[in-house]
Amino acid sequence: MDRLSFFNTFRGRLLVVFAVLLITTLGVQYYLNLRSEQINAERREQQERTLVTGITLGVYSISSADRLNTLKSSQPFFDKYADQIEDILVIDNDWQIYDSFNKDYLPTTNADGVKEYRNLADLHNLPPLRDVDSLGSDRARFPNAVNSNHLDESSRESHAIPVETEDGRWYVMVIVKSEKGLAFQRAAQTLIYPLAILLASTFLTGFLVWRFTRPIKNLSEAARRVAEGDLTVRVEDKKRPDEMGQLATRFNEMTAELEKARRLEAQLQQAEKSAVVGRLGSAIAHEIRNPLNYINLTLDHLRAKFAPEDAAKRETFERLTSQLKSEVARINRQITDFLSYSRPLKMKPQPTNIKLVVEDSLRIVEAQAAEQNVKTAIVVEGETGLITGDSEYLRSVFNNLFVNAVQAMCDGGSLTTTIKSEGDFVRVVITDTGDGIAPENLSKIFEPYFSTKETGTGLGLAIVKKIVEDHNGIIKVESKLNKGTTFTVELPKS
Repeated sequence: MDRLSFFNTFRGRLLVVFAVLLITTLGVQYYLNLRSEQINAERREQQERTLVTGITLGVYSISSADRLNTLKSSQPFFDKYADQIEDILVIDNDWQIYDSFNKDYLPTTNADGVKEYRNLADLHNLPPLRDVDSLGSDRARFPNAVNSNHLDESSRESHAIPVETEDGRWYVMVIVKSEKGLAFQRAAQTLIYPLAILLASTFLTGFLVWRFTRPIKNLSEAARRVAEGDLTVRVEDKKRPDEMGQLATRFNEMTAELEKARRLEAQLQQAEKSAVVGRLGSAIAHEIRNPLNYINLTLDHLRAKFAPEDAAKRETFERLTSQLKSEVARINRQITDFLSYSRPLKMKPQPTNIKLVVEDSLRIVEAQAAEQNVKTAIVVEGETGLITGDSEYLRSVFNNLFVNAVQAMCDGGSLTTTIKSEGDFVRVVITDTGDGIAPENLSKIFEPYFSTKETGTGLGLAIVKKIVEDHNGIIKVESKLNKGTTFTVELPKS
């Protein structure tokens, strides 16, 4: 057995696939981690710039008479970070809201013309404040100074920066959108690629497992059929270049050898059976033919010496003795057929013109065919060449077939014989328009001792088949009831 290349084996391919999947997974994961670090650095830088922008606007608001909304529209750099900044609160040293983007937080003027400011403590919807520990004692002034656990639950956050002014310490509080939602989105995107690789590897593994188990299933089914006695089964996976292909090839070789052994065993049994039947038949024929010969000679002696002188009695005597001789001849023919089937043929093969053999056989039935209004014809298609065979045995084959055909057309019909060359064979097709053969009997007509005739021995077609096969030929039959029968004899060319 040729050694398979490692990469042509199923194990080798599977290891290569897994190695490729592992390297691809690690490479994609490394790239995603690197990309994630870059994105996080960019996000941190953007967040820092956003806070700086917010604080800068707040400081401008402290030192300017303009409100934040006015400053925002006049500062072009603010447009880059406007999406991240939700609000800016400027808190004075009295912990009141001095300025804000939110109009609800801006100071109002009462009926006396006095400005009224909102206290920081009254604002309860502010997002959690980060880095509260750096605010010192001022931490208590901020209503949104909460535990760090609450920071992860909010999608907004606040940053408070102290600003020292002439009027004391002020604070600029910048409210920005949290990165929580974006982080979750990035994490989900990061998982998509490993998930896609996992799905691809799962699909590929399933495909490889299916390819591996399919030939095993085929082998199992073939083994079951072999166990049931069907040795003609073959596995179709022998073209695979891996171990399963070699296993399928060996399985097919095994079943072929088993089929050959069974065929040889059947031939051996048939040969043994034929040998036993032949020896037994020879003994029986000897014991039967001696009395038959004596009976036949005695009948001739009676007819010659003891025939009655009376004309009427002589006629009766002649009729009875003739019937006895006919029955003796019939028994003798049956013994001859039996010996012909049971004994090996002693053929003298030589180049033979099959057309001449067929014509000689057809002459035997021409008289009976004419009486029954059966038209006979021989058609030769092209050059047929010679075959190697024994003309006497082949004449016996066609005699039997022609006699059967004419007997099947008592009410007239046609008997056509076509001879033509087919590759290395000469094909003789004998077609009649007689009674045909019943479908249930079609598969039995070549079996010995099977006959549909009351006086038949059932050995005629069995002997025909034996003679054809001993010539390395083939005989086939097709028939339709009440429409006719076709026998095809194929004999190898010389």
